[in-house]
Amino acid sequence: MAYYFEEPSHTFGEYLLVPGYSSADCIPANVSLRTPIVRFKKGDECPLYMNIPLVSAVMQSVSNDTMAIALAKEGGISFIYGSQTIEQQAEMIRRVKSHKAGFVTSDSNIKPDNTLQDVLDLKARTGHSTVAVTADGSPHGRLLGIITSRDFRINKVDPKSLVRDYMTKFDDLIVGEDGITLSQANDLIWKHKLNSLPVITGDGHLVSMVFRKDYASHEEHPLELLDENHRYVVGAGINTRDYMERVPALLEAGVDILCIDSSEGFSEWQKRALNDIHNTFGHQVKVGAGNVVDRDGFLFLAENGADFVKVGIGGGSICITREQKGIGRGQATATIEVAKARDEYYENTGIYIPICSDGGIVHDYHITLALAMGADFVMQGRYFARFDESPTNKLIVNGSYVKEYWGEGSNRARNWQRYDLGGAKSMAFEEGVDSYVPYAGSLHDNVNMTLSKIRHTMCNCGVLSIPQLQREAKITLVSQASIAEGSSHDVVVRSTSIRAE
Repeated sequence: MAYYFEEPSHTFGEYLLVPGYSSADCIPANVSLRTPIVRFKKGDECPLYMNIPLVSAVMQSVSNDTMAIALAKEGGISFIYGSQTIEQQAEMIRRVKSHKAGFVTSDSNIKPDNTLQDVLDLKARTGHSTVAVTADGSPHGRLLGIITSRDFRINKVDPKSLVRDYMTKFDDLIVGEDGITLSQANDLIWKHKLNSLPVITGDGHLVSMVFRKDYASHEEHPLELLDENHRYVVGAGINTRDYMERVPALLEAGVDILCIDSSEGFSEWQKRALNDIHNTFGHQVKVGAGNVVDRDGFLFLAENGADFVKVGIGGGSICITREQKGIGRGQATATIEVAKARDEYYENTGIYIPICSDGGIVHDYHITLALAMGADFVMQGRYFARFDESPTNKLIVNGSYVKEYWGEGSNRARNWQRYDLGGAKSMAFEEGVDSYVPYAGSLHDNVNMTLSKIRHTMCNCGVLSIPQLQREAKITLVSQASIAEGSSHDVVVRSTSIRAE
C-alpha cells in the first residue's frame, strides 16, 4: 500500500511569525545575517560562510558573471548556470574572479616594445585601461612602468608608436612592497592621489595591483564576500552528465563552490556525481546537491557527501513540475522536515550540513520564515531576474517595463540535463514556462531593502542571528481569513499619484 502523509503540506504563505521579547539591544544594526554554506564538524569553523542568506538560482535568465559580481558585493553567492558550454561557463567564472578588489593579479600586461595600438587592443579585450608594462609582458614580470589611456591621445599620435615612449617609467611610480596590507596600500593611494598602486617584490617583479575604485566599492558594500585572495566568491551549477570534464575546468577558473543542478536529488545519478567528484578532486572541493523534499532525500545526499542540500520541488514561479508530473511538496513543510533531519544528522554524527530552501518565496517575509523553519539560506530565481544585473532583456509590455524570465525546463532553455533520468538526451515535455517579471531596478537597492525587512522582522522576534532565529522563533499556521486580514481591507486604497494637500 502506498505511504500517505498524515498532514497536508503547506506553503510559506500559510504561516506567520509570532513576536518575541525585544531587548534594548535588539535593533536592526546589531543583527548578523552571516550563515554557513557548506558542511563542517562540530567544534570546527565552517570553511565557507556568506554574509547574507541569499543565493541566485542556477538559471540562464538569472545567474551570469554580472549577477555574480553584484551579489557577491552584497555578501551572497551566485551559481552561474551550467546549461552552456564548459568553456563559456569557465570564462564567466574567470571574469568574476578577476573583477575584484583588493590585491588583483594584473590581467592587462604588455612589453615596452609593443605599440600603442597593442595597448588599445588589450584594453578592448579586458575592458581595463591601466596596463602594467613588464619586461616579458607577463603578470609577474619585472615592472618597467605603467601606461593608461591618459598617457596618450590616439588621434594625436601614431598608433605604431612604442609603449616605452609614453608609459610612466618605474622610477616615477609610487609602489608598494610585497607584504603590504590592503589598508596600507589604500593609504598610499589616497596620500599620493593615485588610481592604482603596483605591489612588487624586492627585486622589482610585479605581484599585484590595488585600485582606488575597489576601495570605494568596499566602502559602499561592507558585506562583500571575498576569498582569501580578496576576490569575489562565486559558485557554479553542474549536471550529472559531463561533470568529470566540467568540474576541472571550473576549478581551474577559480570557482569556490559547486551545485548539482537537478529537479530531483534523490537519485543514483547524484550519488555517482558526488562520489566521483570527491574521490577524484578531493573533499576540499565543495559540492551542494538536491533537490529533495523529505527526510529520506536529505539523509541520502548527506551520506553521499553533499556539502549542502537544496530543498524544494515544483515551487518556483516558472516551474510546472507539479502540474505536469504531480511531483512535489509544499515548500514550508518540505523545509521544516528536512531541517529536522539535518538537526538529527548533526546530533548523531557531529556533522552540520546546511540546507537551502529553493523556491516558493513570493514575499520578502517568506525568506525570514524559511530561515526560522531551519533553512540556512535561500535560493531565488524570480527575485533576481527582475534586476538590472540579470542577463535578460528589459522590454516594455503593456506600457510597463519587464524583464524576460524563463525556466530551465522550458522549451527556450531546453536544459534536459537538469531533468535527466538516465534516458535519451532530450526533454519529452516542458517543466518550466517562458515569462516576464516586473522590472525592479538595481540589485543593490532591492537587496538592501529585503535585508532591512529581514533584520527588522528578526528584531520583532527578539533575535540577533539566524541560528538564534532557528532556535527561538514562534511560528503559527494561519487560516484563509487570517491571510485576507493581513492585507489592506475594507478601505478604498488611494492611488500613489494622489498627494495630500
